[in-house]
Amino acid sequence: MTWLRALLLALCLATPVVALSPDEVLDDPVLEQRARDISAGLRCLVCQNQSIDDSDADLAKDLRVLVRERLVAGDSDEDVRQYLVDRYGEYVLLNPRVNSHTILLWIAAPALLLVGLGTLVVVGRRRRAVEAGLSAEEQAALDELK
Repeated sequence: MTWLRALLLALCLATPVVALSPDEVLDDPVLEQRARDISAGLRCLVCQNQSIDDSDADLAKDLRVLVRERLVAGDSDEDVRQYLVDRYGEYVLLNPRVNSHTILLWIAAPALLLVGLGTLVVVGRRRRAVEAGLSAEEQAALDELK
């Protein structure tokens, strides 16, 4: 029973593993925070739907080091992002920018939602019209046709 308690205690105290190794951390806490903010928005090109901050792939480590090198060199946050976009394409960004070639990504989901809601409204109105039955005039006209 003691081993079970030890196991439960270990599971409770377990913290999530961070992919960032201690040798990557910058001495300046302001630059380090900027690097973390930037790398949280960059996609690991190996893992694809994971940020480079969360990935332990070698390429993700290289990108984290590159981000820190650019910041130490004096680049702004946007300069670092643009450098990586120029080098790897916009796919490296977890959230794509709104451009002429990405506008479809931004409007497709809301447009499909509106089309779906419109369809539900039309179907609902037709169903209510059918459930309401025929008016007296319509029933008389129908009886005349028989």
